Amino acid sequence: MDSDGTQDTRGTHTTPVPHPGGPPDASGVPAMPSMPPGVPPRPDGSAFLTWLRTPRPDAAPGVWRFGHRPRPEQEPQLIPARQLLSGAVIAFLVGWLVWSLLWNNYLGGWWVLPLELFTPDSWRQGNDRVGNAILWYSYYSVIALAILLVVGRLGRWGEVWRRYGPPAWNRAAPEVTQPSTPDHDPAAWPQLRQAGAYEAAERLAGEARAGLMRDVDHARISRAWQSVRSGRHALAAFTGAVLKDGAAACPHPSGDRDLPVRQARHDLLTGQVRLGTAADDPRNPYHYRGAGLALGPDLLGTSLLAVGPAGSGKTGAVVRPLAESLCLHALAGRAAVVVAGAAGAGLGPAEAYDVVVRVGHPESAYDLDLYGGTTDPDEAAAILAEALVGDLADPHPGSDTRRSTTVLAQLLGPFRAVHDRFPSVPELRQLLDGTPGPLAALRKALTDTGHSSLLRELDARERQMAHPGDVGTVLADRIALLDRPAFAAFFDTSGQSRPFSLRALDHPVRVRIDLPQRGHADASRILARLVLAQFTAAVTVREDRSLFACLLLDDATGVVTPEAVRGIQRLRSVNAGTVLTLRTLDDAPRPLRGPLLGATGCRMALSGLTPWDGQDFAEVWGKEWTETRDVTDRQIIAETPAGKAVHMLRRVITGQAPTARAVTVRQVERERWSASELAHGVPAGHAVLSLTTVQGEHAPPLLVDLRG
Repeated sequence: MDSDGTQDTRGTHTTPVPHPGGPPDASGVPAMPSMPPGVPPRPDGSAFLTWLRTPRPDAAPGVWRFGHRPRPEQEPQLIPARQLLSGAVIAFLVGWLVWSLLWNNYLGGWWVLPLELFTPDSWRQGNDRVGNAILWYSYYSVIALAILLVVGRLGRWGEVWRRYGPPAWNRAAPEVTQPSTPDHDPAAWPQLRQAGAYEAAERLAGEARAGLMRDVDHARISRAWQSVRSGRHALAAFTGAVLKDGAAACPHPSGDRDLPVRQARHDLLTGQVRLGTAADDPRNPYHYRGAGLALGPDLLGTSLLAVGPAGSGKTGAVVRPLAESLCLHALAGRAAVVVAGAAGAGLGPAEAYDVVVRVGHPESAYDLDLYGGTTDPDEAAAILAEALVGDLADPHPGSDTRRSTTVLAQLLGPFRAVHDRFPSVPELRQLLDGTPGPLAALRKALTDTGHSSLLRELDARERQMAHPGDVGTVLADRIALLDRPAFAAFFDTSGQSRPFSLRALDHPVRVRIDLPQRGHADASRILARLVLAQFTAAVTVREDRSLFACLLLDDATGVVTPEAVRGIQRLRSVNAGTVLTLRTLDDAPRPLRGPLLGATGCRMALSGLTPWDGQDFAEVWGKEWTETRDVTDRQIIAETPAGKAVHMLRRVITGQAPTARAVTVRQVERERWSASELAHGVPAGHAVLSLTTVQGEHAPPLLVDLRG
């Protein structure tokens, strides 16, 4: 059975996604998913069952839900440790003193008066010594217990127990539930049992117990079951596939059931990948402090912009884990991912992808379709114009690349009508340069075939060439950057190569595009804009929008254009998103920085940011009302020996001199993170990250340790 979203692209597009050369691992001992700390993988399936049964409570946006223990919204007022322990010891000594005074009759015998008044004389003066002893010592125990409760409350012994006792020792261990019935055990597939697919549920439960199921298998089969519930596929076909193949049912077109290697912690049950830990910092909300920080499609659907200098962790700590996570989602039939960056940037091994396009590399098995797989000349012209001169357009609102699109359409339409294909890079360069031979040949072919309307397009193009300031000259100069010997075998339109088109994103495909930044920086930026333009154009016309589509663009220098910002704004509504990284916001035009930060729902400022970049982030994060306290301490001078003794005792307990304190509380509006704090207050290996879900939930800027 082909599950929903796992069909091959072969036969549906001119640029099929291939199967890998090697077969999947059939050793019978699958690679274990990310497990709780201290739980070693075991071939009997217990590690997988432990992972599956670990609670994942609902939490605030971005919280790593695997084994999460929710905290209160507001931070409790904690007593300093020295004061807490000193008070507990002093309360115990006071209770001991009171009991000693009572027991030794220093305070008289009044405390046994209730026993003498409310019990018969025969009970207290009888010959039964054992019973009499039990009576009296029971009363003593009640009095001692009452004293213990009073001094325990005064000394806050309960707080000492919670902070330093066994509850604090076990707080870090994730809680693991042990379901007892198949209706509540996720490993028993209760959703299948409720629908009547008992045999399929038993087969899958047996595979899980035997250690033959991975987290990717669980996610992939769950995705296939969703397609059955939605009516896309028949229950009988799903059940037959599960009974036949077990945990390997409903496979990805590549046949892979896991990635060759994992570097990050993933939880496919929630769709999250852990990036770090929210720092225990007063600027973070209390319920985030110490919690894992993770991202998933629910957050990436609003797009992510990460800004930080070289070496701050953009690629290794952000792009690589996200690429790894989305590749796992693709194997589960949930997502389609395109990762574009410089060759050798460390975006994952080639074996983790279905398609690897190495532009400029002679051994690349795949080519890049310059026209995005479309057959419409106007659409192809718009995409190509954005790639070639999108960065030259006026970045102010309302500007566009309409003139460049018109020029390209005047040439692409006639050429395709004659040759049934779009021109190659050398052919397009000659047409834009106005070379007489190619233009005359194109005119003759149009005349012979009777395309009078297209002849008018060509006439208009030739008239514009004679005018000064013709945009065709700029287009020719830009296309010349791709007409280099290193790219001679690429961008072929004659059918001799294997071009990849981003129109294949309606299938769970994993794509990596290596850009030739070394030696061809300008051409690399053109290709990056081309990939982004093709992505935003392709995802809006997908047939299956249940698949999450994401483009990860490592180093988006020169990519931010007015049309790119508008395209990013449209992605949330089509279940897609982008991840862009910049070394500095100066790599984007000044008028587009605000719109770019506004178009992305998730924004990350890494350590080493400049104050100018920090100012832009501070403005978009805005201000908040905070409570400030102005405290004035005045030391109290004791005049009497008794007062001095009391002051000495207070110094021993609190560690501070006795003071009289005056507190003034005010509500003031302050920036969540100032430009100076972002530039100088973010430690190395940390970042400040704000989040927005596709449902509109927000998380304020959080200081995150990317190494945790």
